[in-house]
Amino acid sequence: MIEGVALKSLNVHADERGYLMEIFRDDDELFERFGQVYMTTCYPGIVKAWHAHTRQHDNVCCVAGSMRLGLFDDRADSPTQRETMSLILGLVHPVLVHIPPGVWHGFTPAGPETATMVNVPTQHYDYAEPDELRRDPFDPDIPFDWLIRGG
Repeated sequence: MIEGVALKSLNVHADERGYLMEIFRDDDELFERFGQVYMTTCYPGIVKAWHAHTRQHDNVCCVAGSMRLGLFDDRADSPTQRETMSLILGLVHPVLVHIPPGVWHGFTPAGPETATMVNVPTQHYDYAEPDELRRDPFDPDIPFDWLIRGG
């Protein structure tokens, strides 16, 4: 587990009308502050990666389809520096993932459907000075393989 990354198992409450999944609350242990809420999608065969932040913490959850979340710790002062993590998220594994600043992350669908992610970052997006670092999804300096193999 990468230092500072935390997982919160989510409960899905289902009945004959549908289901409800509570994702994040202001009394959660992981809650720091509210910046904004947004959703993003990723089409099959596409990788949305790598990005990191210098100040912002992300709190992500897959709400439609399924996704493979990749994480890479590139923080010089971290005990887990250079470690990677891979998580499959979706209704089969309903979890909120807390991602601290300095941890590179991205995602790709883990199946034939579009993956939809909701993020509740601790800061809103600053259009004038974005807290956004970017790297190529296939950067050879990050030891991560985006290919999802069947078995």
